[in-house]
Amino acid sequence: MFRFAQSEYLLLLLIIPALIIIYILWSMRKRQLLSKIGNIDLLAQLMPDVSKRRGWFKLILLCFAILCIAIALARPQTGSKVKKEETGRGTEVMIVLDVSNSMLAQDFKPTRLERAKLAISHLVDRLKNDRIGLIVFAGDAFVQLPITSDYVSAKIFLKSINSGIIPVQGTNMAKAIYLALNSFSENSNKSRSIIIISDGEDHEEDAISAAAEAAEQNVRIHTVGIGSAKGAPILLPDGNFLKDKNGDMVITRLNEAILKTLAQKTEGIYFSATNADMGLTKIVENINKMDKKELTKITYDEYREWFVYFLLLSLIFIIGEVLVLEHKNKWLNSIDIFRIKKNKKQKP
Repeated sequence: MFRFAQSEYLLLLLIIPALIIIYILWSMRKRQLLSKIGNIDLLAQLMPDVSKRRGWFKLILLCFAILCIAIALARPQTGSKVKKEETGRGTEVMIVLDVSNSMLAQDFKPTRLERAKLAISHLVDRLKNDRIGLIVFAGDAFVQLPITSDYVSAKIFLKSINSGIIPVQGTNMAKAIYLALNSFSENSNKSRSIIIISDGEDHEEDAISAAAEAAEQNVRIHTVGIGSAKGAPILLPDGNFLKDKNGDMVITRLNEAILKTLAQKTEGIYFSATNADMGLTKIVENINKMDKKELTKITYDEYREWFVYFLLLSLIFIIGEVLVLEHKNKWLNSIDIFRIKKNKKQKP
């Protein structure tokens, strides 16, 4: 299995075509300026040390260096050891995790979000032949991890989740539910579940409709409410507490009503988080009672990192780019062992 652990750094490859375009434009501009001085062919004879090819060669070396740096930053990995490749009966579970700012409240230590991540990690350890996916949501939603049986990858992706992963703030559970419904395998039939972990502060009104759609597709929604009825202030990553437009401190409270309704609509169960397990054990037991289908499970013990090799290659290309001059090297051209012998005075 091959993958990039941080594929967003591959966007740096866009620098390469930009550099090529800039160099072409610069070369054309330089040729225009030279044509104003005199005939280009005549000027080339007057400047024998100037090399056109070396400029392009330096550019190619620089582009290869950027290519290797981008790949190194993206952290290419390969699954070096296959642990299991077997067929078993299991279900598909999409975990939908709230990452809005309200999940930074500290009525659960260290925060609601970190406690939820810990509970999900424990849940992954309890899965056997099931497939798991991960969706994060706030004002928007996206798939953090597609449906997979690779539990090692699931934990890696889980660790990378933070409140800033969704730029649009809010709590749009409806969008997250619809996204989860579209993320299951086409042939999963009745063996599908959604687990929503949130404080229930939904600012949209379509979550109930989304739950009704899930019920029609025979998808159960289990919900876990994390937070306290008393509420807590929201400590932002910059160390300040979140305040409203009037400058008053925002207090976020658990809203169990919406979470209970979502579970009831689909014959799922609701738990109020009270400990490290957060009720996920009971949810797993409920999932295990569902009809299961044949699933092929492939897991990897570990991943091998390859970024070091690409960093070394980039260093070689950078050194080559620095050493190659745009004009011919006079010092190297002056070295001629035959001419030295010819000029040497012979003793009588």
